[in-house]
Amino acid sequence: MPKMRKTLPAELPEAEILSLGAIAAECRSGKIEMICVLGPTASGKTRYAVDLAKRLKDYGINCEILSADSRQVYRGMDIGTGKDLEEYAGIPYHLIDIADPGTQYNVHRFCEDFHLAVSGVRARGAFPILCGGTGLYISAVTGGYDFTGKTPLSAPKEGGAGVFYIGTLVSREERNRRIDARLRARLENGLVEEVKGLLDGSSPACRDCGPVPAEVLLSYGLEYKFVTRFILGELSCEELFDKLSTAIHQFAKRQMTWFRGMERSGILIHWVRV
Repeated sequence: MPKMRKTLPAELPEAEILSLGAIAAECRSGKIEMICVLGPTASGKTRYAVDLAKRLKDYGINCEILSADSRQVYRGMDIGTGKDLEEYAGIPYHLIDIADPGTQYNVHRFCEDFHLAVSGVRARGAFPILCGGTGLYISAVTGGYDFTGKTPLSAPKEGGAGVFYIGTLVSREERNRRIDARLRARLENGLVEEVKGLLDGSSPACRDCGPVPAEVLLSYGLEYKFVTRFILGELSCEELFDKLSTAIHQFAKRQMTWFRGMERSGILIHWVRV
């Protein structure tokens, strides 16, 4: 029998040191029309985007942040999606808490909501920073994909022309450490209770839409899938943490695969250590 070859993890991209002054100059000139901060879960995207917005303000550029997260759109799903709204520290944000829990939000609707929100940002004379980890949503609104009806077209429109992409980079070991620490904190700070409130309709977010069926929460994946299974008695406490932790690690890996695929399609991502 031939010897199995061990699969080595893909190399991480090279980190850069960016010149904020140069970025600000290109934002003012119109060469950069939007900044997109992307990266896998637990890589510090929001914190980086907020810090960037604050620093650009010193150059006379007032920024507003648009979230590209497929689950932060839902009201009442706060702990499990890691909204951490206090991180925005006064920087205006959009595309968070715009859909009732239990509804099926999709990329087509995100495109519509994004274009409405970014038009408002520009009408106020502000500069948009798109920030998130949902690669499909990012690609859909920055030129990587075009959507006619519900059919995705794989050919890039303009390869993200006018968008300056910044990727938040951490080592796999550090990322997994952060994921596990964050998961423990979320479980200790009410994640199970949040999911119970959605299931029984006691969450304030359910006031207009009623209880969220278990099968819908299961379809949302990750925290909501595994905590729902725990509440239903399908998982023990230990199994909840172990299986959910592993699933989030795998999810982060898939996110990086998507972003590296964007690079292979011709999009330049400037990776920075955070």
